[in-house]
Amino acid sequence: MNEMSRILIGAGVVLVITGVMAGLFSKFSGIGKLPGDLVIRRGDFSFYFPVVTCLVMSVLLTFLLNFFGRK
Repeated sequence: MNEMSRILIGAGVVLVITGVMAGLFSKFSGIGKLPGDLVIRRGDFSFYFPVVTCLVMSVLLTFLLNFFGRK
């Protein structure tokens, strides 16, 4: 198998895992609605940016990748 096909297969696996995790996390009401997440509603317009949720996910992913990525 050449390098490009391995990269594409890896990317596909990552997308599938991300999709499954997103489906599972959507059942928990607290994830994505933490204090500090920005929500702006003005008439027909609404803007949502999960600042704190991004920070929490970043810290968790950094910890997991450092923990499992060590050789």
